[in-house]
Amino acid sequence: MIFSAAFLPPADPPNVVLIMLDEWGYYEASGLGHPDIKTPNIDRFMQEGTRFTQALAGGPVCAPTRCSLLTGKHAGHMTVRGNSGSFSSIRDEETTLAEMFQTAGYVSGGFGKWGIGGRGSEGSPILQGFETFVGFYDQVHAHTYYPEYVIKNGEELVLPGNPGSRYEGRTFAQNVIHQESLGWLRDHKDEPFFMYLPWTLPHGHWGFPKDSPEWLAFADKPWTAGQSRDTDSRAYAAMLLMADRMVGEVLTQLALYGLEENTMVIVCGDNGGQDYFRIDGRPRGFFAPNVDPKTGVEFRGQKRDLYEGGLRVPFFVRWPGTVPAGRVVDDPIHFADFMPTFAQLSGAPMPETDGRSFLPLAKGDTDRLPNRRLYWEFSQQKAVRDGHWKAVKPGKAQTWELYDLSKDVSETTNLADSQPALLRELITWADSQYEVPRLGKIPDRSLAEKDREQGMRG
Repeated sequence: MIFSAAFLPPADPPNVVLIMLDEWGYYEASGLGHPDIKTPNIDRFMQEGTRFTQALAGGPVCAPTRCSLLTGKHAGHMTVRGNSGSFSSIRDEETTLAEMFQTAGYVSGGFGKWGIGGRGSEGSPILQGFETFVGFYDQVHAHTYYPEYVIKNGEELVLPGNPGSRYEGRTFAQNVIHQESLGWLRDHKDEPFFMYLPWTLPHGHWGFPKDSPEWLAFADKPWTAGQSRDTDSRAYAAMLLMADRMVGEVLTQLALYGLEENTMVIVCGDNGGQDYFRIDGRPRGFFAPNVDPKTGVEFRGQKRDLYEGGLRVPFFVRWPGTVPAGRVVDDPIHFADFMPTFAQLSGAPMPETDGRSFLPLAKGDTDRLPNRRLYWEFSQQKAVRDGHWKAVKPGKAQTWELYDLSKDVSETTNLADSQPALLRELITWADSQYEVPRLGKIPDRSLAEKDREQGMRG
């Protein structure tokens, strides 16, 4: 672990709960005016906390964005830059959020999808500072909601009555993961804690318990975009409603233990939404995750793109008495900012990072921080953000584009020809940010392969 700075530890260290929903689209919340999605508990965050309108993922797919979040690096410096699951691992010497919290006396628990080091690798969460981690270490394993088992601290936790299916079984994995997290919260309520909840909901494939109240809330809707189990938009809406109910249960537990005013709770997406369930009349997907339901203004692209549709995520912060209620922050933040934010919050020594603390924004001390540049790369794509300017190289054989997001959030008007000097400057800076990635070791691949095989079953 390499630490470059330290903060004075607070007298009463606040707890941190980070809830991240998988593929949750930017506008998929009823509080933002969505006519079909129901999220009453998440909507509370808009009333009782602060919303960040320009929260930007560390990458446009699952593994890279988690790597950025957990290690505080942007895409040019981080280890895992693609979706290789168990076969891409962070390195042992890297510092994760959980390890940083350890230095401030916190205990850390994770419940959901890890994705940056499977069993048998040096990137396994129980080797990276987590006292407990329950869920899916391999992200392909996370593609099934009825697996034979999930992983608890490196061991298989068998789920009764499950054949290892994406769609059918007796034990819905998210229910087990959620109950494990609530039990962990009960056990650690009297000490400073970091609870990381990277839930798989509402990521497809969409197997869902048909006897649940969430399914019954949408069962009669004439929404199905096709006949297969992976084109049933009702299941997606039900998954979001279930996730919302579980968010509410976490808040209820915090209130029960008298922890609300000493706990920062963040709810966010992991990367840009995807245009699922397209039908005639709904070309951006049935729920249009990247289209403002009030104005019709769109974010270009979706998951896997470095346009705004692949990077902007919903992001809400609630901390009664500390984070202002009903406030909206428009200043950009990035997933690499979690590390310095939580270091400042906890008093932990801060590792070297590409981020900066957004705590002053969250607490209402300021509406804007000094400008800085942001960088992304993914699958032959590159992007740079400099204030309201955004440069994008959408493919290896394609040229760089330039957009003014203050006037063109949909990235429709390429200004590369009219701003050549600025574009050259941003390209030069982007080239300077790239480092050759160095992956962690995987001494035992057999466990990783077993977990991945679970997720590939139909």
